[in-house]
Amino acid sequence: MKNQGADILKGSSLSVTSSRKAILDIFLGSDNALAHQDIENIAKQYDRVTIYRTLQTFLEKGIIHSIPTTDNIIKYALCSDMCITTGHHHDNHVHFLCDDCGKTVCLDEVSIPNVNLPKGFVKKEINMVVNGICNSCQK
Repeated sequence: MKNQGADILKGSSLSVTSSRKAILDIFLGSDNALAHQDIENIAKQYDRVTIYRTLQTFLEKGIIHSIPTTDNIIKYALCSDMCITTGHHHDNHVHFLCDDCGKTVCLDEVSIPNVNLPKGFVKKEINMVVNGICNSCQK
């Protein structure tokens, strides 16, 4: 869909700026999670601060979600339609990180198991990353 990025921005009550649309189009065209540096390498016309602010806005609006990695680099992935339409993360799925190529993907069909915390503890967020070898690297 040609205007999918603009539609997502408008649906999230955001102005459609060239930087927001370009960065969102990068996510829409990617099948894996992206680090800030990945976006910088693609969207060279935008400075580091513009990209950072855009990512933070997208996080706040539920357009993308963050994925922690073992090397302390945060990657970002496009949220499901449910997150985008409600503006809240419904992000209870597992992420897979390939040890060979570094590709990080959301496994939407795999749910994070229920975690029963001790009395007095309150769950805020759960992140589950499975490391291994992706199907492309196994060939």
